[in-house]
Amino acid sequence: MIQILLVEDDENISFGIKAALKRKEYACTSCTTIEEAKRVFTDSFQLVLLDLNLPDGTGYEFCSWVKERSQMPIIFLTVRDDVKDITRGLDMGADDYITKPFHIAVLESRIAAVLRRIGSEQNTEEKKGLLSCGNIQLDTEKMQAYLDGSPVDLTALEYRLLYVMMENKGRTLPRNLILEKLWDAEGNFVNDNTLTVTVKRLRKKLLDTKYIVTIRGIGYRMEECV
Repeated sequence: MIQILLVEDDENISFGIKAALKRKEYACTSCTTIEEAKRVFTDSFQLVLLDLNLPDGTGYEFCSWVKERSQMPIIFLTVRDDVKDITRGLDMGADDYITKPFHIAVLESRIAAVLRRIGSEQNTEEKKGLLSCGNIQLDTEKMQAYLDGSPVDLTALEYRLLYVMMENKGRTLPRNLILEKLWDAEGNFVNDNTLTVTVKRLRKKLLDTKYIVTIRGIGYRMEECV
């Protein structure tokens, strides 16, 4: 059974989330403070749902604490909808960011997307060198992309961009994080305008694929279910 750690100090929200997770047959352990969350945290959890405003600190603090110990995925749940707050959380390694109020179905969908990504990464360890999203495949050993089984001719930059997004499938990637990962072998920086153009060209070569999703004001996400 999937184990989820919920860190949320609003009792009504916590109750609703736990009830929804139970219906989906997830096991949920809830905490109301960072201190309590640190006490119960173990590697047996597969996902953390984390409120940003907590009685004894911020979700950012607990996110950093978790990422120092584990690569466990984290989804922020918060009333803060400022782009700076969102990108800060994502830059720290959070996998997604959901602003309150939200429909429980949206949360369930985001949880499922993150868990699919975890499963995909585990399968990739078993089948090294192969990444997939819908009808797009990437053979990282041959450095070749495929669409419906047919090779797609990509530039080096387009290939690296597709690799970064497919490696993080289901995770929202801020533009600045993508840019950091796209430094070329000579250390030449890829600027923001180049990223926009490269995404546009990559989508066109993948026949206007629906799997590369633009997250307005933040970045992009490779998502299998859109």
